Amino acid sequence: MPRKRRRPPPTAPSPPTAPAPPTEAPVSDTPTPGPDPAVGLDGIWLGLDLGTQSARCAAVDGTGQVLATASRPLTSRREGNRHEQDPEEWWTALSAACREALAGIDAGRIRGLAIDGTSGTILLADAHGTPRTPGLMYDDGRAADQAAAVNEAGGVVWQELGYRTMQPSWALPKLRWLLDHAPGPDMPPPAGLRLLHQVDLVTWRLAGRQVASDASHALKTGYHLVEECWPRKVMAELGIPEGMLPEVRRPGSVLGTVCRDAAAATGIPEGTRIVAGMTDGCAAQIGAGALAPGAWNAVLGTTLVLKGSSPHLVRDPAGVVYCHRGPGENWLPGGASGSGAGVISQHFHGENLDVLTAQAAALDLDAVAYPLVSTGGERFPFRAPEAEPFILGRVPTRAEEFHAYLLGLACLERLCFDYLDHLGAPVDGPLTLTGGGARNAYWCRLRADVLGRPVLLPEQAEAALGMAVLAATSSGAGLREAAAAMVRIREEIRPDPARTARLTPAYLRFTDELTRRGWLDPAVAAHARRRAAQ
Repeated sequence: MPRKRRRPPPTAPSPPTAPAPPTEAPVSDTPTPGPDPAVGLDGIWLGLDLGTQSARCAAVDGTGQVLATASRPLTSRREGNRHEQDPEEWWTALSAACREALAGIDAGRIRGLAIDGTSGTILLADAHGTPRTPGLMYDDGRAADQAAAVNEAGGVVWQELGYRTMQPSWALPKLRWLLDHAPGPDMPPPAGLRLLHQVDLVTWRLAGRQVASDASHALKTGYHLVEECWPRKVMAELGIPEGMLPEVRRPGSVLGTVCRDAAAATGIPEGTRIVAGMTDGCAAQIGAGALAPGAWNAVLGTTLVLKGSSPHLVRDPAGVVYCHRGPGENWLPGGASGSGAGVISQHFHGENLDVLTAQAAALDLDAVAYPLVSTGGERFPFRAPEAEPFILGRVPTRAEEFHAYLLGLACLERLCFDYLDHLGAPVDGPLTLTGGGARNAYWCRLRADVLGRPVLLPEQAEAALGMAVLAATSSGAGLREAAAAMVRIREEIRPDPARTARLTPAYLRFTDELTRRGWLDPAVAAHARRRAAQ
């Protein structure tokens, strides 16, 4: 794929921190421009991505060619289980990234944009859209007491929605924490405050008024994805004013257009459509093109995250898998593990990984190491806060130990799919591998062989690309149609059936050990054995 020549930032004066919104900012009933079927995917689509460490803008055409990208760093404050960012920095960093990326781009071809953010990140703002609290980030865990109250009040609803309970890091417990702790003498009363998800602040600034939130970011705030409304009885019991909660639309809905002040701040043309986005994990899934029923995207970074597509809501009695609602009628089930490629940096820091990979590939042993990264235990494909790493088999050399961790991740990934199949989720569609771990060619082949299924490696799969694809649906194209045109596959790796058969006993030893330690449900282990025997 052609790479963008990095352009220097423009020398125009810095924009104001925020476009001036109206005194009150209700969601407007004024119709926004609809898609123009004559235009189709022709044009430029912007994907905006708010990650943990940076704000990013990507300009992509209707064939999937990335015309330009730029990013700006974001800073965090961490203290114990608390993790905060300054919400104003989201806007200033993203504005600067947009100005750099769009310098030299034909602005007349820009048709629409969508934005993703970190799941569960929230703040409180006043009626003018001015932040009145820090942004409590996706992994902020201060709201343990509030989570207990949230689960007592909404347990029936959470069960219906398939995830059973909310964790302290979810948005609704943190909202209740903010109402318990944040108000000070200069704060508006709760009735005058607005809950904003991370992206809601940016869409407010882009439109110059408050627009609807998207159902993907609203999931962890308790939005009822089946009935498509806020559960009023639960919110009332928790003391959350109804006027604090935003209107919600499905991802892919046109929310409004870029206003004049935002155009001056970002370089995005006035009138560009603002399309309801999704959380960063779902955005990466769209960027990988994993949208057909039964398709999955496995993102191997510090931890392993699986996101798939299902024609029905997948309910998990154990609460380790939950579903986003995608554009149209499809559901996006997924889970985030406490295990992943982070074990490589933990155990092999500073070593030559290319050399270790070559040595490991030559050995091709079947010792298995459980690749747990999180100090909080395992989250998926089972929940075990007490879980600890272990190694099955002898690993007398560094190369053998390295291979054991590569194989252990592949075994855990296979268990994830066995667990999803146990829940009734469709798992037999195409599988794409993305994330930093997918850059290791041997590891990708090992994962394909352990799974016994082909894997696809996209040319470029990232959240910003996924949001550009979602923005392109405002042309009238369906999401799968837009992804088929804009997501490019670099390579397909097909498994070696003989090697799959040889490595399956190692996988079953791995599941047996997890069961023996009391972490894995014996019913899930039995299901894995049945699938292995087929």
